[in-house]
Amino acid sequence: MFRTMGYNIKQALSQINRNKAMTFTSVLAITAMMLILGLFFVATININLFAEVVKQDFDMVEIYMEDDTSEGIIKQIAIDYEGQESINKVEFRSKEDALEIMKQRWGDSGYLLENLGDNPLPNSLIVYVADAQTAKKVAESAIDFDGVEDVKYYQETVEKLTQATDFIQLASLVIMIFLVLVSIVVVSNTIKLTVFARAKEIRIMKYIGATNWFVRGPFFVEGIIIGLIAAAISTGLVSLIYDNIMSIIGADIIRILSVPIVPLEYLAINLAIIFAALGVGIGSCGSVVSMRRFLDK
Repeated sequence: MFRTMGYNIKQALSQINRNKAMTFTSVLAITAMMLILGLFFVATININLFAEVVKQDFDMVEIYMEDDTSEGIIKQIAIDYEGQESINKVEFRSKEDALEIMKQRWGDSGYLLENLGDNPLPNSLIVYVADAQTAKKVAESAIDFDGVEDVKYYQETVEKLTQATDFIQLASLVIMIFLVLVSIVVVSNTIKLTVFARAKEIRIMKYIGATNWFVRGPFFVEGIIIGLIAAAISTGLVSLIYDNIMSIIGADIIRILSVPIVPLEYLAINLAIIFAALGVGIGSCGSVVSMRRFLDK
């Protein structure tokens, strides 16, 4: 078994070296496909993460009060909501508390908020609801109260993010299928050149009783090696692009905006696994397609 595997690897490497130009073309085609797919993957998982974080707040409606709104009016609005069904609780948040929360979100950059002078944040009521439908009703009714300046409601954001995620996933699937087929054709044509170059040798092997799988072995391994090389290059490129984008945006801005970002380490590991599996699959399919007609003769 190990001897056969060694023979297949040795022959595959020899075939790759013999057809450098077509091998390069195959690697380039698969790399381009994986690069596009990887960028869609990065966008999708980050949007999904952001959507999940926002969904955790779907049960919360923030009612921002005008600065001159009296405590009596604010308490009355709170009492009106506390008496309704599907509302878990109503919490008052002063502008001072809101500023402290923002400082915590900004992390090390929180000191920048200490020089604001007057606190620009409003007092607010936080209404915790049992379901999204109640949140929508609260958001629609709250704006009609006297003293209410604005209402922050997450459901519309969640719906838009969900639509964006669904579109990106569908587009990724369509593009991936198309590019996978193109990559399989390119790999198949690359291996066909080697098959034609070794046609006489393969016929002799068949005459002396070599099985189809023995003949196919080196070409099968060749396709896998091409796929793995492309997977390694693609993983490196996507990780590099992602790291540069995060560097340009900056950790402080990400923290200030409270936008969750998938860590590079987690992303690189998962991309490597996905790309390796995809590369092996494409290379294997390409070798099978290239050899099928020849071995069926």
